[in-house]
Amino acid sequence: MRLLISFAALFLSVVLLQLGAGGIAPLDAISGLAAGFTRAEVGLLGSAHFLGFFIGCWWAPRLMGAIGHSRAFAAFTAMGTIGILAHVLIVGPWAWAGLRVMSGLCVAGAYTVIESWLQSKVTNATRGRAMGTYRMVDMAGSLMAQLLIGVLEPGAYVSYVILSLFCCAALLPLTLTRLSQPETPEAPRLRPGLAWSRSPLAVAGVVVSGLTAAAFRMVGPVYGVEVGLSPDRIALFLAAFVAGGALSQVPAGWLADRYDRRWVLIGFSAAGMAACAATVALSTGGVAAVMLGAGLFGLATFPVYSISAAHAHDYADASERVELSAALMFLFALGAIASPYVVSGLIERYGPAAMFAFVAVAHAVLILIGLWRMLRRPSRPPRTAYVATPRTSFLVGRLFGRNRDRAP
Repeated sequence: MRLLISFAALFLSVVLLQLGAGGIAPLDAISGLAAGFTRAEVGLLGSAHFLGFFIGCWWAPRLMGAIGHSRAFAAFTAMGTIGILAHVLIVGPWAWAGLRVMSGLCVAGAYTVIESWLQSKVTNATRGRAMGTYRMVDMAGSLMAQLLIGVLEPGAYVSYVILSLFCCAALLPLTLTRLSQPETPEAPRLRPGLAWSRSPLAVAGVVVSGLTAAAFRMVGPVYGVEVGLSPDRIALFLAAFVAGGALSQVPAGWLADRYDRRWVLIGFSAAGMAACAATVALSTGGVAAVMLGAGLFGLATFPVYSISAAHAHDYADASERVELSAALMFLFALGAIASPYVVSGLIERYGPAAMFAFVAVAHAVLILIGLWRMLRRPSRPPRTAYVATPRTSFLVGRLFGRNRDRAP
């Protein structure tokens, strides 16, 4: 309880940020369809978000070094608020895509500040509890953001104002906290080649995770509309995906720490393909069946990033933890940038099932790569501990790095 109170300002900022900037993706998808955007144009908005997300991950440590944590957080949050509010001034896919770059910058930059602040305050004695609480708060905020869409009218002025108010309110806890600002951390070098040299399979895994997560989060509302869900039920549809992913983290970690991680990754990819087929099959079975399909899809696909990251860290030493995490995040972002635009185009041409066909093919390729790598390199003990890694900023490797160095 004392730990929760000491970090209350940081955690409250996380929740408010999720409700504001995190809620814009599903609202934009539904509002874009209502405004006459094509499916491909809706997908463009999701791709633009992840472009801004990547830029924010790279820029945030440098901005913190120049102006400090509180000012950097205020700058990124202001960008997000402006990006949300300006939606009501001009309605058009390209204009909204530019504004979504700002929301992506906001999310990545603000999370970088929060995670850097957390890193400076935790000790080895409190790290596990602090990180567990952080993950719980983050996922709770994400769930609330998805459910919030059910009560916001698509395309309405008041809907965007409410989200912008949440985003702006995220400024208050962190800027008013009496906690002293930490020293600025050294920005990690971005070396994508490091990830490939440590584990080609991990590279493939995080790219596929980016393709999967971005497709569902950014284009999932389009799928929901196509299969007949109302806006309030689309909110539950997206929430079921997040809830399924949250439930799978503990069993995924147990399996990844006890068996060859390549087999575990292959198993979850196979489960992801099965979940794709089940979700499509359940799409005609009514609302409850569609929700079940979303939950199964999240259950099977959410742990892929963390398992891939754990496998890469098995072949790295402690001095490479931060740079390796940054490289994996960069590769995740590459997959996430491309996925929404491609998937929305496939839906427009071939129908809603095309989204899950695309994801299933990506996981089939990952299975083949996993089998190929098992022939090329034997399993390596000892392994690092599995960590349910959030895909939030390049600094996340510094936060969770020491957790990996303990025995699983």
